[in-house]
Amino acid sequence: MSFYVYILKCSDGSYYTGHTDTIENRLSEHQAGTTSYTQTRLPVMLMFMQDFATRSEALEAEMRIKKWSRKKKEALIAHNWDLLQELARRRSGNVLIKK
Repeated sequence: MSFYVYILKCSDGSYYTGHTDTIENRLSEHQAGTTSYTQTRLPVMLMFMQDFATRSEALEAEMRIKKWSRKKKEALIAHNWDLLQELARRRSGNVLIKK
């Protein structure tokens, strides 16, 4: 069985991050307006999804991504690994200042 972490883009431009073991059902629930955050932000669009072997791994990824900035989430969605690493370094304070 696989577990998934996913990012939805809502109609207001915000991002929603969640995890599930039944991605198709969960997306249907979001589109039907049966979840609290997305029900007033329809329609939603799946922007990113990654599978994990265990629920705990998917939940850990969800919790980590939820703390990220919008720019960092967008780098993940775009699979822009260089920008994602740069943004992670900035956050941790390990930025090299170019002169």
